[in-house]
Amino acid sequence: MDSAQWQELMPQLIEIGTHWGLKVLGAIAVLIVGRIVSGVLSGGVQRALKRASMDEALVRFVGSLVRFAVLAFAVIAALDLFGIQTTSFVAVLGAAGLAVGLALQGSLSNFASGVLILVFKPFRIGDFVKAAGTAGSVVDIGILTTTLKTPDNQKIIVPNSSIMGDTITNVNAFDTRRVDLVAGIGYGDDIAKAHQVLQRILSENPKVLKDPAPMIEVSELADSSVNFVVRPWVKTPDYWAVYFEVTRKIKEEFDREGVSIPFPQRDVHLYQAASGN
Repeated sequence: MDSAQWQELMPQLIEIGTHWGLKVLGAIAVLIVGRIVSGVLSGGVQRALKRASMDEALVRFVGSLVRFAVLAFAVIAALDLFGIQTTSFVAVLGAAGLAVGLALQGSLSNFASGVLILVFKPFRIGDFVKAAGTAGSVVDIGILTTTLKTPDNQKIIVPNSSIMGDTITNVNAFDTRRVDLVAGIGYGDDIAKAHQVLQRILSENPKVLKDPAPMIEVSELADSSVNFVVRPWVKTPDYWAVYFEVTRKIKEEFDREGVSIPFPQRDVHLYQAASGN
């Protein structure tokens, strides 16, 4: 190629280089700015969520979601600089997302339920809960599942959608709990004496709270016994200790005071039929 041809071609090369060079530089600048903005927005969102006392798992997830969303927008803007039809590209991504969403309906339901658990906090790690037909202490709250540990040390992994779709009982939600016991005495025993014994048992137990005051009342005239409801209030961590201690003490004190705890029994009356002549 001679010099004349180079002279004719050079302006075209310069024009092409300038045109595409500016586009490449613009795309690089868009990507750099997008990366910076994604980091700033992600950090800002995470700090705001932490100030709102959101769960750490949710904070990290939302921060990552914001970062990827901004980066995706930056990539689409960079492609648009090269004349690529991003509308069709976005439509394809949307259709693919819809297909994936339909295929992962169960997982998405668990994900949405996990977000609700982390946001509204019906329970926290360490709480003892009853939900989805099972019960145990919460070991981990994930985006898709919640892990429980049963009292006999079994590990149960429950889908979050099952938990949010059921009634949740949080045993540790409040500082105090009421212990519900039933103590039966014989029909021939002194009700006032039994009441005094039960009152003394509760007053001597240091774990039983004075306020609210315990309840001791006759609740039922059963087939074989007169039943008292014994309902002391305790601090939540002391629930089972008081339950077992008071139950044992009732038996010991009733025996010592001569108050009977009757066995189930039935009176049978026999009548002799008169023989006819």
